[in-house]
Amino acid sequence: MFVVNEKDFEYRFGDSGPKYLMKGPRMNYALVQFQPGQDFQAHYHNVMEENFYILEGKVDIVVDGVCHTLSEGDFIHIEPGEVHYVKNAYDQTVKMVSTLAPFQEVDKVNVDNPVY
Repeated sequence: MFVVNEKDFEYRFGDSGPKYLMKGPRMNYALVQFQPGQDFQAHYHNVMEENFYILEGKVDIVVDGVCHTLSEGDFIHIEPGEVHYVKNAYDQTVKMVSTLAPFQEVDKVNVDNPVY
């Protein structure tokens, strides 16, 4: 058992990307933030499934070429092997929760970003 506070962690890219509150041993749990216009390289996982729950704002998540525009309260589940691309194409910051499981130290394969 442990308790952490998200204020003690930083986003990977300064003002954006994941802020991991837990990495392993069975799953990753992160807060993710994107400023307007920011995106994250398209990729897929061989083993891990990924979930996003939108806390605030609006975001496009393209999964296997299909764009899903999500907003506060929406949840998306992404299976291993499904290519996904995240972009904040809107005028406000988006914040969401991300989980990845089962934990793998390295399980990300980058691919070309989609045009949508």
